[in-house]
Amino acid sequence: MSRLTESSAWFELVRHRQQMAGVSLRALFAGDSGRFPRYTAEACGILLDYSKNRVTDETLGLLMALARECDLESWRDDLFSGQRLNRTEDRAVLHTALRNRSDRPARLDGLDVMPEVRNVARRMSRFVDGVHFGAITGHTGRPFKDVVNIGIGGSDLGPLMVSEALRPYHNPNIRVRYVSNVDGSHLYDALDWLDPENTLFIITSKTFTTEETMTNARSARDWFLREGGREADIARHFVAVSTNQAAVQAFGIGPETTFSFWDWVGGRFSLWSAVGLPVALAVGMDRFDEVLAGAFAMDEHFRTASLDSNLPVLLGLLGVWYINFWQAGAHAVVPYDQYLHRLPAYLQQLEMESNGKSVDRDGRPVDYATAPVLFGEPGTNCQHSFFQLLHQGTQVIPADFLVAAESHTPIGHHHRILLANCLAQTEALMRGRTAEEAAAELAAAGTPPEVAALLLPHKVFPGNRPSNTLLYRKLDPYTLGALVALYEHKVFVQGAIWNINSFDQWGVELGKTLARALLPELTTGPTPDHDSSTAGQVRWLRERMAAGETGV
Repeated sequence: MSRLTESSAWFELVRHRQQMAGVSLRALFAGDSGRFPRYTAEACGILLDYSKNRVTDETLGLLMALARECDLESWRDDLFSGQRLNRTEDRAVLHTALRNRSDRPARLDGLDVMPEVRNVARRMSRFVDGVHFGAITGHTGRPFKDVVNIGIGGSDLGPLMVSEALRPYHNPNIRVRYVSNVDGSHLYDALDWLDPENTLFIITSKTFTTEETMTNARSARDWFLREGGREADIARHFVAVSTNQAAVQAFGIGPETTFSFWDWVGGRFSLWSAVGLPVALAVGMDRFDEVLAGAFAMDEHFRTASLDSNLPVLLGLLGVWYINFWQAGAHAVVPYDQYLHRLPAYLQQLEMESNGKSVDRDGRPVDYATAPVLFGEPGTNCQHSFFQLLHQGTQVIPADFLVAAESHTPIGHHHRILLANCLAQTEALMRGRTAEEAAAELAAAGTPPEVAALLLPHKVFPGNRPSNTLLYRKLDPYTLGALVALYEHKVFVQGAIWNINSFDQWGVELGKTLARALLPELTTGPTPDHDSSTAGQVRWLRERMAAGETGV
């Protein structure tokens, strides 16, 4: 057994879970009129209602005891003090410095990184203003109209999600597109109808060697040259976000249009750095600064608030409660906001790449579950797809609901209908519908008894399905920054409890290594090193590719 599963708090939670097995949320609400005010917390303009969870005061007390036994507060201090928490790569984790709005230094090995951070931010601001006001143009002097960001993983998911979320704030003269997939159709569609004279490309790759990104970047470069651009014009139409200055210059991009970030910025935590350049171009640097300000406010809340009123701590511990003690293998995130349609995809990387680990910080196998499978879609769309499983499936899947009081697009009664649906779904998941209630409804509708008997089992909802609701006034840049930082810190909390490194991602390496070996074999044929399945697939694909090339 591990230190975690041998801890006294863990044993107490196992015992408490057995006691809670027969307790229903419906009964908890019926017996406690003050449940809502007691199980809500608010910070940075976000209200977290966690009252629809299978928890009591005892549950929360035991979860807080577990957090303290796992030294969560010390880990939190280390996060903000520049400690090398990413042990396998010997790196500090200082992405919070990127949104530091205070005068406090952010030290790495005794040196304050804030002067470098602010210098890059100033360069970003000058560049964005230059593009917006026409001081920076393409090679023919025409102002830029289209921006194509080429990246993958954290260089795509974060900026794309934020760009979509802040669509109401976009500069009307700039259109931003994102290309990540090495599937050529992604780049082909992004370039469709673009004019190379007013198109700006951002190549985002820390090493400037990421295969998918550089394949797309080279093809974009070829397109630009084929459409009339010259080699000397590359530096006017391509900028880089990278640490590999030599590779950037070899591509044709000069140092004046290269924006740096640092090895203490993990990919999925890099949105706040120059990786956010396409967001700043879309909404302006002032709005981008508001995103950073919201994230900083959540940082300060996480850093200073007591555990029992701390939003990231509460979300993180509730996740531990379900994953480890209720065997919940999945978690749904449901934003009732179409502009947040990319949030679940962003959170998939944030949670599953961070905490999808089976060994602890010391390399020992864990004997407890870690990250759940995270999925989601915007409401109300998902009410007509996977909500059937949430309500009546055999698995209990906790869910987060996010919704704003105020809409950016107040068309008719749309937003009130949206709000009603969001609130109704959380209530339905909590309450369910008993057989008696279903029978009464069928009788009231005049359903013949023989038909009612057939329908009755299908009309029963077990209820007792947990959910969190996150409410805020409006999805503005500040609120968005706070929401993203909230989920970042939630992931950190869970990593601290599970004693895993949330900041490396070795699991992505093996497939890449094998892909590099397989690439030439799609031309030459498989080597004997492969299993029969992989070798057979290579042969089958080579035959069809050859037939397509010859027109057979």
